[in-house]
Amino acid sequence: MYIDGSWIEAAGRKSFPSINPASGQQLGTVADGGETDAVHAVDAADRAFVSWSRTTAYQRADFLYRAYSIMMAELESLASVMVEEQGKPLRAARNEVKYAADFLLWFAEEAKRVYGRTIPSARPDQRFIVDRRPIGVVGAITPWNYPISMITRKVAPAVAAGCTVVVKPAEATPLCAQAVFRVFAKAGFPAGVVNLVTALDPEPVGKVLVEDSRVKKITFTGSTEVGRRLYSRAALGIKRVSLELGGHAPFIVCGDADPVHAAKGLVLVKYLNTGQACISPNRIYVQQEMIGPFVAELEKRVGSMRAGSGFDEGVSIGPLVNEKALEKVKSQVDDAVAKGASVICGGSRIMEKGLDRGFFYAPTVLLNVTAEMKIYSEETFGPVAPVIVYDKEEDLLEMANDTSYGLAAYVYTNNLKKAFAMFEGLRFGIIGINDINPTSAAAPFGGMKESGVGREGAMEGIEEYLETKLGGFSI
Repeated sequence: MYIDGSWIEAAGRKSFPSINPASGQQLGTVADGGETDAVHAVDAADRAFVSWSRTTAYQRADFLYRAYSIMMAELESLASVMVEEQGKPLRAARNEVKYAADFLLWFAEEAKRVYGRTIPSARPDQRFIVDRRPIGVVGAITPWNYPISMITRKVAPAVAAGCTVVVKPAEATPLCAQAVFRVFAKAGFPAGVVNLVTALDPEPVGKVLVEDSRVKKITFTGSTEVGRRLYSRAALGIKRVSLELGGHAPFIVCGDADPVHAAKGLVLVKYLNTGQACISPNRIYVQQEMIGPFVAELEKRVGSMRAGSGFDEGVSIGPLVNEKALEKVKSQVDDAVAKGASVICGGSRIMEKGLDRGFFYAPTVLLNVTAEMKIYSEETFGPVAPVIVYDKEEDLLEMANDTSYGLAAYVYTNNLKKAFAMFEGLRFGIIGINDINPTSAAAPFGGMKESGVGREGAMEGIEEYLETKLGGFSI
């Protein structure tokens, strides 16, 4: 673990293995931290906050600029660690490292754009000054599906604002987290500003972060179920909370769209990271008249996808994170087929060519999915595209909005009026109109409803780590 500027073992001297999901082989062991280690990290962050919060925005920016340069210089080694531990193809891993570095660069610049203001008073002897101050120690809990970029998306705005951070990374990808913290260490962040506690059991560490009064903010990316528990427990301490949770994104192909073009776009976003993305489309609505060419293009592209190790040339489908994830995907597909869905391609675990040692599920397309099937209402987090046939576009908004989630949605249309109607009517935080990648470090990312609270990235991202202070001066 990385605490108070040093790499240390867990207080209990325990460790746990990191496993390659493509081969089932052990990659190494990492410190298995617990409550004592989490308290140690909070101690360090609390001490460091006093001096770090008093640094200038330009000083904080310099550390982030250095981290950005180091991360870009070490892009290949970082991407390789991610391929081994998370399983995504090398090209996708490289893209994620670049995305992670973008947050360091963006918030290095945003640090210098934290502005206050003055407010006119009705009294001639009074002046109002509004100041923005860092909130304090931040507890950041990050996921395994984007194990490098989700760390920088939280740490960069926090330290840019003047906060200090304790990160608890996903137990499935601790080596990726260590690699990111080596970058921070090389960038020279002062001791205690950034801290890392790895743990096989997240509960004791999470308990400290949500209950310790010195931690003023919790930021979490993960499942809605866990987010709900963190939210309720953090409320007891009146902590600031931002949550990026589950999604159940609709992908709407309007009647005026090009079905082949839409199918190409769907493949790119649906099977990204083997479908293990919160913004992954889970419900694909296609008009009856265009179902033929749409599914034909889908079958051609999905059927030619190659699964395997992310280091192998031409591989676009990696493994799922573990056996539990594999079973969830299988359960949803089996349920859909039993209730009348047709398997156009895929539909089973991949057992050939040695892939049985990993957690591989064939990229799958299901046709004639209906509301009675589990996959219609449950987030899949796997490489399955459920296609739903519709007749009337008047029903689309109601069908798409019929979910407790509200993270991302996608619409394909060539009609400008329809595009604006969909953008305004869809109750989701991120809408891609003919765009399957509506994300950037410069753009606000987050959801509505049970998909979370708060935003990451953009100018909104640093706001999450600032308090507003008012000064009334009588002169």
